[in-house]
Amino acid sequence: MTELPTSAAAQAETPVEPAAATEQRPVLVVDFGAQYAQLIARRVREAGVYSEIVPHTASASDIAAKNPVGIILSGGPSSVYEEGAPALDTGVFDLGVPTLGICYGFQVMAQALGGEVAHTGLREYGATDAAVTGDGGVLLGGQPVEQNVWMSHGDQVAKAPEGFAVLASTGATPVAAFGSDERRFYGVQWHPEVKHSDYGQNVIENFLHKAAGLPADWNSGNVIAEQVERIRAQIGSGRVISALSGGVDSAVSTALVHEAVGDQLTAIFVDHGLLRKGEREQVENDYVASTGVRLVTIDAREQFLSALEGVSDPEQKRKIIGREFIRSFEAAERELVAEAAADGEPIRFLVQGTLYPDVVESGGGTGTANIKSHHNVGGLPEDLQFELVEPLRTLFKDEVRAIGRELGLPEAIVARQPFPGPGLGIRIVGEVTADRLEILRDADAIAREELTKAGLDGEIWQCPVVLLADVRSVGVQGDGRTYGHPIVLRPVSSEDAMTADWTRLPYDVLSKISNRITNEVREVNRVVLDVTSKPPGTIEWE
Repeated sequence: MTELPTSAAAQAETPVEPAAATEQRPVLVVDFGAQYAQLIARRVREAGVYSEIVPHTASASDIAAKNPVGIILSGGPSSVYEEGAPALDTGVFDLGVPTLGICYGFQVMAQALGGEVAHTGLREYGATDAAVTGDGGVLLGGQPVEQNVWMSHGDQVAKAPEGFAVLASTGATPVAAFGSDERRFYGVQWHPEVKHSDYGQNVIENFLHKAAGLPADWNSGNVIAEQVERIRAQIGSGRVISALSGGVDSAVSTALVHEAVGDQLTAIFVDHGLLRKGEREQVENDYVASTGVRLVTIDAREQFLSALEGVSDPEQKRKIIGREFIRSFEAAERELVAEAAADGEPIRFLVQGTLYPDVVESGGGTGTANIKSHHNVGGLPEDLQFELVEPLRTLFKDEVRAIGRELGLPEAIVARQPFPGPGLGIRIVGEVTADRLEILRDADAIAREELTKAGLDGEIWQCPVVLLADVRSVGVQGDGRTYGHPIVLRPVSSEDAMTADWTRLPYDVLSKISNRITNEVREVNRVVLDVTSKPPGTIEWE
């Protein structure tokens, strides 16, 4: 059985509650506006337990309705005693569910249960020496007395609630952790979800497996089994089409649905003219050969370019591309129904490779900013005629890759670098035209070729190549003045796209890419490197 891989990423965008995608009872991460709420959920999954995120505004009855097997209260930037600070329905503590508080969540728990939280003026940020008291109890048992933890707080728990044992302390924080084995309530002032806390994952696993008594049974194998059952229940004997782009998300979602309903599925590949070099051929040859899925290719290049004519606003471009995708699928559906007129059954279902980060960035829940619309989330038209099938909606990219490998997809597809659904349309800053697409396609192909030659494909998450179409710079080529476009290289490292850092590529590789692009792509005379992390930037420029 392939285990879901580890993630070290965190995110600073407020997470949302996705639609349930598993029959497993979840550990709920209650988000108080934490920088690391997503990371906590990932750490729980790495421990073999399914997790979901809910906002702190969820009522006790809302939380009880999800039938959780554990609750983790996240950190947050506020002080619990400030007016308007994020609060928790204290009825949550009456549900009888094992609960772990982290940082701000630790203080919320302490205050709600009769302890004291105070601003002492003693702050701890970053690496901090902590001392485990006694045997550490269920939460910290088996850990060394002296250990390094990662702190980020200006307030502290001055007094533990009655009946709670103090489990750890630091030089500035006498109550750095507490617990009640009787109630199965625990808390730590530090952040166990970050790698900087030496025994952080051990804290989370002790809570899950020892305190809450949960088995480590969340893995790619049971995800597949659950999703196949769910897909069959949703689709029944109906017919379904899949939006296959060639990327890992759509490839895995299509393979899952094919596993569930077989020949009821037809994969639709839309060549919208916004693809990179060779992508159509890879989908038509490699994917079909490995899965046996029936594939229909639609040539919609003129349709998309015409719809994008004169449009420079990135949100408008995304929505246009999303709309035209659906129009293309509707046209394909009509043809397929006519082709199979004997059975007379319409195609009611559309498969999409929507992931959790797509939902988050598209503002898919209460209190979440709409950072940008993803064509398969916020960009869908209101008059959508299909019922969506989204088997990956609560998963992160590395989890999807593990499922793809379990399904036997080729490594060339499973390990493929992410590519946005709107394609090169959102890697051209400015209006999308056929000429600009050819410039970007050529530059992108050079960058990808050199990164592969240097053996760097496994070290970077992806390397968007961006054309600044509405910007020109003076250059000199062949002893003559040029006035060409800049190309931006955006190599990033990440594990789930929620956060990312720019990848420190070797200078000689950057030099080769720059020289080849400026020599071989006539319209480009300058190559620049984007060294911005996420946050504050997003991975894509648009």
